[in-house]
Amino acid sequence: MAFPAFFAQAPRIALHDPLAQLLGASDDGLIEYGYEDAVRLAGHSCPTVAGAWLMTVRALRALYPGSIPQRGDIDVTFADGATNGVTGVIANVVSLVTGATADTGFKGLAGQHDRRNLLHFQGDVPGEIVFTRRDTGDRVAVSFSAQGVPGSPAAMPMLQKILSGIATDTEKQDFAHLWQDRVRRILEAVDQPGLISVSPLPRAA
Repeated sequence: MAFPAFFAQAPRIALHDPLAQLLGASDDGLIEYGYEDAVRLAGHSCPTVAGAWLMTVRALRALYPGSIPQRGDIDVTFADGATNGVTGVIANVVSLVTGATADTGFKGLAGQHDRRNLLHFQGDVPGEIVFTRRDTGDRVAVSFSAQGVPGSPAAMPMLQKILSGIATDTEKQDFAHLWQDRVRRILEAVDQPGLISVSPLPRAA
């Protein structure tokens, strides 16, 4: 099995995870994540997964300018409910990178490294997601809009034929190519105005 080559060209991010260092999973605590990790988690690659990945990377770079983000020390709040639309898919990607979970994460050791209660939903926050550094209270709001990177008009009719069981093998291959071509263009447009919005917020009290 091989992923599309453009996966490796997507922005990557390294975080320091003190729990990983403590327990010997990483000798220096550094863990690097790439888009392919988000795809492995989700089981597919689509505009939503790509948007979740880019929002997370952009938010963490904004929160930790010139330094390495601290995994497990980031609080994340979604404006939407966990089961609304694609929020759950996005939250899984965010959780993968930040370590933040609602109530299913690691319970900690002697009160340290607890990964629970760091992921919140239906918050009164601007944007789609707000990321907060627990050490400094610095916050950023992020949003994603794929409207500026439209898909091929031929893709959805092909998908309908596939789901109806009447598509040919060639049509299935053509659809997969068109689908991933849009994902590629989204990932390559990470700095395109309007794709990912990142807004600093006043520090949390």
